[in-house]
Amino acid sequence: MFFTIPTLLTWARIVAIPLIVGVFHLPLDAPTRNLIATVLFVTVALTDWLDGYLARRLNQTSSFGAFLDPVADKFLVCASLLVLLELQRVSALFALVIIGREIAISALREWMAQIGAAKSVAVHMVGKLKTTAQMVAIPFLLFDGRLFGLVDTRLWGQWLLAVAVVLTVWSMVYYLQKALPEIRARVE
Repeated sequence: MFFTIPTLLTWARIVAIPLIVGVFHLPLDAPTRNLIATVLFVTVALTDWLDGYLARRLNQTSSFGAFLDPVADKFLVCASLLVLLELQRVSALFALVIIGREIAISALREWMAQIGAAKSVAVHMVGKLKTTAQMVAIPFLLFDGRLFGLVDTRLWGQWLLAVAVVLTVWSMVYYLQKALPEIRARVE
């Protein structure tokens, strides 16, 4: 099911990544670039919820869609973090922890699937909380201004990203602990 509505939405999320990155190279003033990138990110991030909803509602779930959806999310988060790193709105340590975890857990899941133990590293609530914290922190950091004249989005974004980093480490430890019995069984 390569060309279903949910899968096309997932593809749209991937295609939109260069647009979000490219906004910061347009000859516009910084607040305008920030606003455009924020609106793009939020719109694209909402397609993550929408494609899952539609896949279930239209009975268009597929193994390809299940593979592509988290890949699109990881691309979106990693690309956004790299942009924010270049703009000096995110620390290199935070970006490294989040991106490193994504690579490590993706590799772990692939290996566990190959040995028939994918269920031991299935998505858990702490991973969903991590994703939520990231998906709220990133648009705050992209906006980088005062929202409604009250909310300092850089400050809130940095705090939320710090929470996301803690949840990132916590989720990585959780997944590694769940996989450890299988890893021990394969190594011994």
